Amino acid sequence: MDSPETDFNFKAVLVNFKQCLTEEGEVLLDHYIASWKGLVRFLNSLGAVFSFISKDVVSKLQIMEHLRNSPQYEHYTSLQSMVAYEVGNKLVDIDRRSRSRYPNSGCRTVLRLHRALHWLQLFLEGLRTSPEDARTSTLCSDAYNATLAAYHSWIIRQAVTVAFCALPTRKVFLEAMNVGSSEQAVEMLGEALPFIEHVYDISQKLYAEHSLLDLP
Repeated sequence: MDSPETDFNFKAVLVNFKQCLTEEGEVLLDHYIASWKGLVRFLNSLGAVFSFISKDVVSKLQIMEHLRNSPQYEHYTSLQSMVAYEVGNKLVDIDRRSRSRYPNSGCRTVLRLHRALHWLQLFLEGLRTSPEDARTSTLCSDAYNATLAAYHSWIIRQAVTVAFCALPTRKVFLEAMNVGSSEQAVEMLGEALPFIEHVYDISQKLYAEHSLLDLP
Protein backbone atom coordinates (compact mmCIF):
# COMPACT_ATOMS: atom_id res chain seq x y z
CA MET A 1 0.00 0.00 0.00
CA ASP A 2 1.24 3.48 -0.83
CA SER A 3 2.18 5.73 2.04
CA PRO A 4 0.35 9.04 2.54
CA GLU A 5 3.44 10.85 1.31
CA THR A 6 3.58 8.68 -1.83
CA ASP A 7 -0.07 9.49 -2.53
CA PHE A 8 0.56 13.21 -2.11
CA ASN A 9 -0.04 15.49 -5.08
CA PHE A 10 0.55 19.23 -4.80
CA LYS A 11 -2.45 19.90 -7.02
CA ALA A 12 -4.64 18.91 -4.07
CA VAL A 13 -3.07 21.78 -2.10
CA LEU A 14 -3.85 24.12 -4.99
CA VAL A 15 -7.50 22.99 -5.03
CA ASN A 16 -7.89 23.58 -1.29
CA PHE A 17 -6.33 27.03 -1.43
CA LYS A 18 -8.67 27.92 -4.29
CA GLN A 19 -11.61 26.76 -2.16
CA CYS A 20 -10.34 28.70 0.88
CA LEU A 21 -11.71 31.97 -0.41
CA THR A 22 -15.34 32.86 -0.88
CA GLU A 23 -16.46 35.46 -3.41
CA GLU A 24 -16.72 37.89 -0.51
CA GLY A 25 -13.08 37.30 0.42
CA GLU A 26 -13.69 35.21 3.52
CA VAL A 27 -11.10 32.56 4.41
CA LEU A 28 -12.88 29.27 5.14
CA LEU A 29 -11.10 27.49 7.97
CA ASP A 30 -11.91 23.90 6.93
CA HIS A 31 -10.18 24.44 3.59
CA TYR A 32 -7.37 26.37 5.28
CA ILE A 33 -6.75 23.40 7.59
CA ALA A 34 -6.93 20.97 4.66
CA SER A 35 -4.47 23.11 2.70
CA TRP A 36 -2.00 23.01 5.57
CA LYS A 37 -2.38 19.25 5.93
CA GLY A 38 -1.32 18.93 2.32
CA LEU A 39 1.66 21.21 2.87
CA VAL A 40 2.71 19.13 5.90
CA ARG A 41 2.61 15.97 3.79
CA PHE A 42 4.80 17.70 1.23
CA LEU A 43 7.33 18.77 3.88
CA ASN A 44 7.35 15.31 5.50
CA SER A 45 7.99 13.66 2.14
CA LEU A 46 11.34 15.48 2.04
CA GLY A 47 12.62 13.90 5.25
CA ALA A 48 13.18 15.05 8.81
CA VAL A 49 14.83 18.36 7.95
CA PHE A 50 11.51 20.24 8.16
CA SER A 51 10.27 18.44 11.27
CA PHE A 52 10.86 21.53 13.43
CA ILE A 53 8.16 23.28 11.42
CA SER A 54 5.82 20.42 10.51
CA LYS A 55 5.49 19.16 14.11
CA ASP A 56 4.52 22.62 15.32
CA VAL A 57 2.09 23.04 12.44
CA VAL A 58 0.44 19.69 13.21
CA SER A 59 -0.10 20.72 16.85
CA LYS A 60 -1.68 23.99 15.69
CA LEU A 61 -3.94 22.16 13.22
CA GLN A 62 -5.13 19.91 16.05
CA ILE A 63 -6.11 22.98 18.08
CA MET A 64 -8.05 24.38 15.13
CA GLU A 65 -9.82 21.08 14.49
CA HIS A 66 -10.80 20.97 18.17
CA LEU A 67 -12.33 24.45 17.85
CA ARG A 68 -14.17 23.43 14.67
CA ASN A 69 -15.66 20.48 16.58
CA SER A 70 -16.48 22.41 19.75
CA PRO A 71 -19.94 23.67 20.78
CA GLN A 72 -18.86 27.08 19.42
CA TYR A 73 -17.99 25.60 16.01
CA GLU A 74 -20.21 28.03 14.07
CA HIS A 75 -17.92 30.89 15.15
CA TYR A 76 -14.97 29.08 13.56
CA THR A 77 -16.38 28.71 10.06
CA SER A 78 -14.16 31.42 8.62
CA LEU A 79 -11.16 33.42 9.71
CA GLN A 80 -13.31 36.54 9.80
CA SER A 81 -16.01 34.99 12.00
CA MET A 82 -13.36 33.57 14.34
CA VAL A 83 -11.65 36.95 14.81
CA ALA A 84 -14.99 38.70 15.36
CA TYR A 85 -16.04 36.12 17.96
CA GLU A 86 -12.78 35.92 19.91
CA VAL A 87 -12.00 39.64 19.84
CA GLY A 88 -15.62 40.56 20.61
CA ASN A 89 -15.70 38.20 23.60
CA LYS A 90 -12.16 39.03 24.79
CA LEU A 91 -10.93 35.46 24.22
CA VAL A 92 -7.54 36.63 22.96
CA ASP A 93 -4.45 37.55 25.00
CA ILE A 94 -3.72 40.91 23.38
CA ASP A 95 -1.95 42.49 26.36
CA ARG A 96 1.61 41.12 26.61
CA ARG A 97 1.90 42.34 30.20
CA SER A 98 -0.91 40.13 31.44
CA ARG A 99 -0.72 36.44 32.25
CA SER A 100 -1.69 34.31 29.29
CA ARG A 101 -5.29 33.13 29.70
CA TYR A 102 -6.00 31.89 26.18
CA PRO A 103 -2.82 30.23 24.84
CA ASN A 104 -4.92 28.06 22.51
CA SER A 105 -7.14 30.79 21.11
CA GLY A 106 -7.94 30.47 17.43
CA CYS A 107 -6.45 33.88 16.69
CA ARG A 108 -3.11 33.02 18.27
CA THR A 109 -3.03 29.57 16.67
CA VAL A 110 -3.78 30.80 13.16
CA LEU A 111 -1.21 33.58 13.57
CA ARG A 112 1.50 30.92 13.96
CA LEU A 113 0.22 29.12 10.86
CA HIS A 114 0.03 32.46 9.05
CA ARG A 115 3.68 33.21 9.75
CA ALA A 116 4.75 29.74 8.62
CA LEU A 117 2.69 30.12 5.44
CA HIS A 118 4.60 33.28 4.58
CA TRP A 119 7.90 31.41 4.90
CA LEU A 120 6.67 28.57 2.70
CA GLN A 121 5.19 30.97 0.17
CA LEU A 122 8.52 32.79 -0.24
CA PHE A 123 10.47 29.53 -0.39
CA LEU A 124 8.19 28.03 -3.05
CA GLU A 125 8.38 31.24 -5.06
CA GLY A 126 12.16 30.98 -4.86
CA LEU A 127 12.00 27.40 -6.14
CA ARG A 128 9.73 28.47 -8.98
CA THR A 129 11.85 31.37 -10.23
CA SER A 130 15.37 30.06 -9.52
CA PRO A 131 17.71 28.39 -12.05
CA GLU A 132 18.15 24.60 -12.07
CA ASP A 133 21.42 24.75 -10.16
CA ALA A 134 20.11 27.03 -7.39
CA ARG A 135 21.02 26.00 -3.85
CA THR A 136 17.85 25.11 -1.98
CA SER A 137 19.60 25.77 1.33
CA THR A 138 20.10 29.40 0.29
CA LEU A 139 16.53 29.75 -1.01
CA CYS A 140 15.10 28.30 2.19
CA SER A 141 17.39 30.32 4.48
CA ASP A 142 16.52 33.56 2.69
CA ALA A 143 12.80 32.84 3.08
CA TYR A 144 13.27 31.86 6.73
CA ASN A 145 15.32 34.96 7.57
CA ALA A 146 12.64 37.15 6.00
CA THR A 147 9.83 35.56 8.00
CA LEU A 148 10.07 33.06 10.87
CA ALA A 149 13.55 33.95 12.09
CA ALA A 150 12.25 37.09 13.78
CA TYR A 151 10.15 34.95 16.13
CA HIS A 152 12.82 32.36 17.03
CA SER A 153 15.64 32.47 19.55
CA TRP A 154 19.28 32.65 18.45
CA ILE A 155 19.80 28.97 19.30
CA ILE A 156 16.85 27.86 17.16
CA ARG A 157 17.95 30.10 14.28
CA GLN A 158 21.41 28.55 14.31
CA ALA A 159 20.04 25.00 14.44
CA VAL A 160 17.65 25.71 11.57
CA THR A 161 20.40 27.22 9.43
CA VAL A 162 22.51 24.09 9.91
CA ALA A 163 19.53 21.83 9.13
CA PHE A 164 18.87 23.66 5.86
CA CYS A 165 22.32 22.61 4.65
CA ALA A 166 20.98 19.06 4.34
CA LEU A 167 18.15 20.02 1.99
CA PRO A 168 17.80 18.04 -1.25
CA THR A 169 18.28 19.59 -4.67
CA ARG A 170 15.76 21.80 -6.42
CA LYS A 171 14.91 18.92 -8.75
CA VAL A 172 14.06 16.64 -5.79
CA PHE A 173 11.78 19.32 -4.32
CA LEU A 174 9.92 19.74 -7.59
CA GLU A 175 9.62 15.99 -8.16
CA ALA A 176 8.23 15.58 -4.60
CA MET A 177 5.18 17.56 -5.70
CA ASN A 178 4.13 14.56 -7.82
CA VAL A 179 2.71 16.59 -10.70
CA GLY A 180 5.06 15.38 -13.44
CA SER A 181 8.33 16.85 -14.66
CA SER A 182 10.21 19.71 -13.02
CA GLU A 183 8.84 22.01 -15.70
CA GLN A 184 5.28 20.92 -14.93
CA ALA A 185 5.90 21.48 -11.21
CA VAL A 186 7.15 25.00 -11.90
CA GLU A 187 4.06 25.67 -14.02
CA MET A 188 1.80 24.35 -11.28
CA LEU A 189 3.51 26.57 -8.69
CA GLY A 190 2.85 29.53 -10.96
CA GLU A 191 -0.83 28.69 -10.72
CA ALA A 192 -0.90 27.86 -7.00
CA LEU A 193 1.20 30.62 -5.46
CA PRO A 194 -1.15 33.53 -6.31
CA PHE A 195 -3.93 31.77 -4.37
CA ILE A 196 -1.61 31.15 -1.40
CA GLU A 197 -0.48 34.76 -1.53
CA HIS A 198 -4.07 36.00 -1.68
CA VAL A 199 -5.03 33.98 1.39
CA TYR A 200 -1.96 35.32 3.19
CA ASP A 201 -2.67 38.94 2.22
CA ILE A 202 -6.32 38.80 3.35
CA SER A 203 -5.26 37.23 6.67
CA GLN A 204 -2.51 39.81 7.15
CA LYS A 205 -4.92 42.70 6.56
CA LEU A 206 -7.54 41.26 8.91
CA TYR A 207 -5.02 40.71 11.71
CA ALA A 208 -3.54 44.18 11.21
CA GLU A 209 -6.98 45.78 11.45
CA HIS A 210 -7.53 44.13 14.83
CA SER A 211 -3.96 44.62 16.13
CA LEU A 212 -3.39 40.85 16.29
CA LEU A 213 -0.10 40.52 14.42
CA ASP A 214 2.03 40.55 17.57
CA LEU A 215 0.00 38.25 19.82
CA PRO A 216 2.28 36.74 22.50
